[in-house]
Amino acid sequence: MEYRIEHDSMGEVKVPADRLWGAQTERSRMNFPIGVGRETMPREIIHAFGILKQAAALANRELRPDKMTEAKCAAIVSAAQEVASGALDGHFPLVTYQTGSGTQSNMNANEVIANRASLVSGLKLHPNDDVNMSQSSNDTFPTAMHIAARLMLEDSLLPAVRGLVKTMKRLEAENADVIKSGRTHLQDATPIRFSQEISGWRASLERGAELITASLAPLSELALGGTAVGTGLNAPKGFDELVALKISDITGKKFVTAPNKFHSLTSKSELVAAHGAVKALACDMMKIANDVRFLASGPRCGLGEITIPENEPGSSIMPGKVNPTQCEQVTMVAARVMGNDTVVGFAASQGNFELNVFMPVMIEAFLQSVRLLSESIRSFDLRCASGIRADRERMGEYMRRSLMLVTALSPHIGYENAARVAHTAHETGVTLRSAAVSLGFLAPEEFDAIVDPEKLV
Repeated sequence: MEYRIEHDSMGEVKVPADRLWGAQTERSRMNFPIGVGRETMPREIIHAFGILKQAAALANRELRPDKMTEAKCAAIVSAAQEVASGALDGHFPLVTYQTGSGTQSNMNANEVIANRASLVSGLKLHPNDDVNMSQSSNDTFPTAMHIAARLMLEDSLLPAVRGLVKTMKRLEAENADVIKSGRTHLQDATPIRFSQEISGWRASLERGAELITASLAPLSELALGGTAVGTGLNAPKGFDELVALKISDITGKKFVTAPNKFHSLTSKSELVAAHGAVKALACDMMKIANDVRFLASGPRCGLGEITIPENEPGSSIMPGKVNPTQCEQVTMVAARVMGNDTVVGFAASQGNFELNVFMPVMIEAFLQSVRLLSESIRSFDLRCASGIRADRERMGEYMRRSLMLVTALSPHIGYENAARVAHTAHETGVTLRSAAVSLGFLAPEEFDAIVDPEKLV
């Protein structure tokens, strides 16, 4: 392999000749061989750095034109756009488990942008003096976290949820006339329309989307401009507000400067709250997936109230077996999200004085949750939920056999007499109707008028 010599404040370093990173990135690459190739810094954070470096150059051009010349600004913006687009992903080798402030990843971005901009423009740009002008790793990394988190939630997870909600609305309409037995404590309960059961799933998804949407505004507050400890040292007056406007222009989404930079550098409550909303959605997805797989259990020895798409063989030994695999991937993803919530919460508690030093692992866990849940929901929608079909005959049979239809008798013959009817029917194997009539509580026509499933839903 060919190398070139780069240098930083600690001296010279050999860097692979075909890579754009510099000395500080190489030192980190050598010093943190932890999860190499597996736990690298999330691409979404790298792309967010591309966005904020563009914005910083543009803001510096307006506020510090003597330092940020038009030529420098144009070169930095062009290179940063390449970073934001993912075109330079191969030049970001660093892992999550580095310094807790993300300093090396900030410098990775600075070095790649400086070297790329220098290569294209013919200028000599410095990663610290030019690309990192008016910034610190301590305010850029939390800014990248908020940008990446908001973009992923708004552009990936929420559209996935809306797609599944649309499917649920269609299923509600298709099953509005289907009455089935409800279940509580895994036991028979009073009747319910299948569309009402589906509406519960749909409303849970909608509420999850509402909670996530509510978390976006706090994530829109950016630490950029606070520099090292929140005082804004070495940043020109108005830089924080102007750079937030530039980020808004680039992303098409409104971002604002955080009103208190001392909070935004050390506290990560906004990410904790947002991930809490993601976890709440994961919990509801766990419930929905479990409902679907239990309702589809069988085909002959389970509930079998619905059928779901058969996507692949389910057993290497039992011929003809098909399993609810999409439900299982959802429940496993939900488990991962719940585990990541512990990481996010613990990491957020590690703000020491003026800085949180668990930021890389926190944002890796956050973004993994959002990515996995987005992909999981889209797959479940396409390969399972969209193909749900009610077995009307089976549902009707269970509903007619349900002892809990007796609940409708309580206002007419009293709770204890109604319980006696249920126990008698169950113990003797007769219908509720026969038990009520034989016990002398009701005439047949009275029972029929009271126990009408259409009236009970």
